[in-house]
Amino acid sequence: MTPVKHIEKLPQTDEELLLAFKESGSQEVLAKLYLRYTDLVYGVCLKYLKDPEASKDAVMNIYHELLVKLLRHEVGNFKSWLYVLARNHCLMHLRSAKKMFTVEFDQSLMQSEDLGHLDAVMEKERDFLKLSDCIDELNSDQKQTIRLFYLENKCYNEITEMTGMDWNRVRSLIQNGRRNLKNCMEKNA
Repeated sequence: MTPVKHIEKLPQTDEELLLAFKESGSQEVLAKLYLRYTDLVYGVCLKYLKDPEASKDAVMNIYHELLVKLLRHEVGNFKSWLYVLARNHCLMHLRSAKKMFTVEFDQSLMQSEDLGHLDAVMEKERDFLKLSDCIDELNSDQKQTIRLFYLENKCYNEITEMTGMDWNRVRSLIQNGRRNLKNCMEKNA
């Protein structure tokens, strides 16, 4: 990479600036070319990322990509090529953001000096016992469909095949069973 002494004397077309950059590797030449299109690049980034700060970061990151990619690629129309590069950069950014997800921290899974979480565990255990008692109080068809639907994760169609009951009857039994369980739980609260 040879230094460029006078940027004012450099050629002014995109093609001439590209050639000068490839010959010299000068960031000064690339910066002059890139500054012509930073508004375009920012607009593309803002369109895809919908965040001004992330778009500003992307404009800078795309410039750094240009330092490498322009030396490896033959570019006929710089403006069009830059538009596609900016769009692809934003799409890759969005894809990588989708792969990252936040996991909610569940304090009940952690041990601590505070034994208050044991009270919550004991309360849940009491609720499960009440629920089990309430399920036992349901009539046999409701009990059967509730167990299959909620405890064995069977769908309506599977329950109709297993029990031989009509689909609407299964739906009705589950809805009525759920209502009866709610009433029983509230009564025993």
